[in-house]
Amino acid sequence: MSVNRCVQVLSRLQRHIKAQTTRITASTSSCHVGFRQHQQATSVVCCREVSSNSSTPKPPDTSLFVPLSLSTEAPAEGSVGAELTQTLDKNELLKILNRFYKRKEMQKLAADQGLDARLFHQAFISFRKHVLEMPSLSADLHIILSDICFGAGHIDDIYPYFMRHAKQIFPMLDCMDDLRKISDLRVPANWYPEARAIQRKVIFHAGPTNSGKTYHAIQRYLAAKSGVYCGPLKLLAHEIFEKSNKAGVPCDLVTGEERTFMDVDGRAAGHVACTIEMCSVTTPYEVAVIDEIQMIRDPSRGWAWTRALLGLCADEIHVCGEPAAVDFIRELMYTTGEEVEVHTYQRLTPFSILNHAVESLDNLRPGDCIVCFSKNDIYSISRQIEAKGLECAVIYGSLPPGTKLSQAKKFNDPDDPCNILVATDAIGMGLNLSIKRIIFNSLVKPNVNEKGEKQMETISTSQALQIAGRAGRFSSKFKEGEVTTMHRDDLPVLKEILSHAVDPIETAGLHPTAEQIEMFAYHLPDATLSNLIDIFVSLSQVDGLYFVCNIDDFKFLADMIQHIPLNLRSRYVFCTAPINKKQSFVCTSFLKFARQFSRDEPLTFSWVCRHISWPLAAPKNIKDLVHLEAVHDVLDLYLWLSYRFMDMFPDTASIREIQQELDDIIQQGVRNITRLIRATDPNLTDPLQTEIMHGQTGSEATSGAFWTRGRVQRGSGGTSESSLASRLVRDGLLTPDLLKQLQREWSKEHRRGKEGQIDFTS
Repeated sequence: MSVNRCVQVLSRLQRHIKAQTTRITASTSSCHVGFRQHQQATSVVCCREVSSNSSTPKPPDTSLFVPLSLSTEAPAEGSVGAELTQTLDKNELLKILNRFYKRKEMQKLAADQGLDARLFHQAFISFRKHVLEMPSLSADLHIILSDICFGAGHIDDIYPYFMRHAKQIFPMLDCMDDLRKISDLRVPANWYPEARAIQRKVIFHAGPTNSGKTYHAIQRYLAAKSGVYCGPLKLLAHEIFEKSNKAGVPCDLVTGEERTFMDVDGRAAGHVACTIEMCSVTTPYEVAVIDEIQMIRDPSRGWAWTRALLGLCADEIHVCGEPAAVDFIRELMYTTGEEVEVHTYQRLTPFSILNHAVESLDNLRPGDCIVCFSKNDIYSISRQIEAKGLECAVIYGSLPPGTKLSQAKKFNDPDDPCNILVATDAIGMGLNLSIKRIIFNSLVKPNVNEKGEKQMETISTSQALQIAGRAGRFSSKFKEGEVTTMHRDDLPVLKEILSHAVDPIETAGLHPTAEQIEMFAYHLPDATLSNLIDIFVSLSQVDGLYFVCNIDDFKFLADMIQHIPLNLRSRYVFCTAPINKKQSFVCTSFLKFARQFSRDEPLTFSWVCRHISWPLAAPKNIKDLVHLEAVHDVLDLYLWLSYRFMDMFPDTASIREIQQELDDIIQQGVRNITRLIRATDPNLTDPLQTEIMHGQTGSEATSGAFWTRGRVQRGSGGTSESSLASRLVRDGLLTPDLLKQLQREWSKEHRRGKEGQIDFTS
């Protein structure tokens, strides 16, 4: 090497090492200063929170920290280190690095910087790969490693460079205090300064179903100069919208998919009826009504009730719901300094639990409603009713609102021969039905717990009362209601469920906002949205009054469109879309919508028509009907997105027109549902009648339709799985392992000579 080249290299190296040393020292100093500041801040916070919470920051779930991939390009200074020293021996380097990894002192120092055993191991693997595989290392690291190789340095000298690398692949280590502060959810009342700036009066209308609690709240809403109604369903928002305008009180309608303004120029009316997720927490009102407040504990949607209760800017907040929520709402309002005035109501018409089960479809009477917890049971029972020469209406959750209303009108019409209703628990809210007797076909329903896991559970007292309360409505022709079960052995179970008090509400749901996730993303720009949400929830702190709502659906959509280039705000909005992830056609459409949006290409009416193959024919079987329901959901998705990205989803009027046509086609299909069932499964038989033919007692129905139709059928030559069992396995409601276990238990009971089926509650 020439003298000039040596001088040049040495001068560059001095400048480089000085800069690197300054950066590392500054970084270390800032870490210590930041840690001291954090300690002081933490002590202040703890002193402030001791009286109410006394919680300490929980350690992060480091399994959620995904290491970043670093560039493999050579450093800007080239191979200066090799020129000043010599090429490093990879075998010797490997030995040195492995010795560094085993040093307990280094692991302890790293733990003080936020690297637990998991992260330390991941960081070391990445650092070792970087050192051994990079074509050239930075000059300072190269020289340090060379000194250690020749005995002129200590192995601990690697630590600053290891930590520098660790913070590059785990950027959250440098901003953990900021991330904790952003995800601190302990005082959600402070998120709504407009509401805290006024002294609100909270009135709780407490009572069971059909007690007039919502009626009294709505009367105050109609008498006010301005008001907002917040309900859990589009049907309820529509009902208040129509009732207000009929009463001469101009009222707008706002749901996720629809905006209807009474003023021809589009000016907002003084009153608005909306679904609870759509309520404005910045618009001032005289009166606000929050319906079904007990849903504040809902694992998925509870956050919307929390937001409305804490954030609505209204002089009077009228809350309607179960008495079991009164004490909790009082406690929640203590945090805002607002008193709660409670008005208690009794049921206007009584209902009684009968002492006998129906046991046979031959015993049905006009005004009966059979409640099932799966569409398969609805299909089966409605066909058997039709086979007996009777007509029945059908209502379940995935039907469009127009179809539900049409079926309800058909059932309520005294001049219509259809006087029996087969429905899911979708009748529990939002529909006015003239029901004399509620018949539970099953007491077991699929449920999703707070962890997002699907499981089969016996219905709760709250759910049973919500459904049973539909019998004998005050405004119907039946002034007294009756409640019973289809199967004899279910009746004592139902009586026990209804004899219990409703479990008191203990917590309210929260959900990270778009602003909070954007602040997270500022600190972690390379993390995926799903990973951001996971880290947020992992670091989030809530006090004993709250829980973080289940975010599995959000993450499902985030992962689905992760590969599509979208800005964070648009990605977040797409992932909050209310879609049914069980419907593959809806998920495929969601993906296509996001891809088209990312190309900055508007989703026009003609584009949508091509995608859904419009026009669509009337359904010929159940599969066709289910597809039409999915298409209706896709059009709902378009309308939902159109109110958030108006320029990209421009043809709302045309989409709404074909959605109405589709609703009519679905209504036609539901009116002919038994014909569709026959076309789908001509060999379908009534399980209840099969039991009677075999001389079996009601004890075989302990687990309701879930077992009756999903069990392994007895026959010569062994056992065979029913078609419903296969569908339950396919839909994730029954695992193959569980099915095999049921087969074994059934065979064992059969060998013992017992009639009746396995008791799932044991």
